[in-house]
Amino acid sequence: MKFPRILLSLVLLSATSLSAASRPNVITLLVDDLGYRDLGCYGGPVKTPVLDKLAAEGVRFTYVSPAGEEGYPGTLTNAVTYLLNDQDELSIEYESTCDAATPVNLTHHSYFNLAGHGAHTVLHHVLEVDAGLYPATDDTLIPTGELASVAGTPLDFTTPRVIGERVSALDDTAALGYDHNFVLNRDVVADAAGRALVLAAEVFDPGSGRVLEVLTTEPGVQFYSGNFLDGTITGKNGEPYESRSGFCLETQHYPDSPNQRSFPSTILRPGETYHSRTEFRFSIR
Repeated sequence: MKFPRILLSLVLLSATSLSAASRPNVITLLVDDLGYRDLGCYGGPVKTPVLDKLAAEGVRFTYVSPAGEEGYPGTLTNAVTYLLNDQDELSIEYESTCDAATPVNLTHHSYFNLAGHGAHTVLHHVLEVDAGLYPATDDTLIPTGELASVAGTPLDFTTPRVIGERVSALDDTAALGYDHNFVLNRDVVADAAGRALVLAAEVFDPGSGRVLEVLTTEPGVQFYSGNFLDGTITGKNGEPYESRSGFCLETQHYPDSPNQRSFPSTILRPGETYHSRTEFRFSIR
């Protein structure tokens, strides 16, 4: 699999290897070809690691996508940095530059189950998404250009709702459940660097009391309820990942943005720097 400029997904490294006390350097890994099997997610052959002296705990990946790869114009130089702090917050920061105008819309595709490993469903989780609109799609899940209201639909998570409460209403759609983008309300929360973060979504597991908050600088978030997991992928101790045993909250621009003039632009031009930040904040209620 080649590096897709519209969607980037990188493996989440184990935080147990990063000591807060020792404050190790961030390691930069040069990735040639993002192959599914190599790093357990979209990862790839690693060349010589380069130490990058950042005063935080984490890892940075860099990748140069040559002009013409997968048909995209221009050379695109990318870096994504994962940092974990002592407040149980994982931040993901993306930066890209180019030498010709090209679409860029990077995101992260981790699956979460707040009930813990071995829990076979996320349908009992409670979700709230700070979005009153969503990009309407056709029967192939391609946006039509309309930003429709979530009111009165199974996509209304403007107040906390159990994920499984209305998912069956989407069983006969192309998504086979939740696989929808949401247009975030832009209530701004300042992060430590002074950038504009939005509280996009909050997920709560009543059984464990675990809470996940997702904040982002992006205009949208894609909620996916793991509909196409089928047990063929196994995790720790051979545990199969079955349908709806994990959920994703992928912060991003709206799908099909290059073809929808009314959507925020995803075109990066020479001299500009693409920058995006997402935070996953964990707590107990």
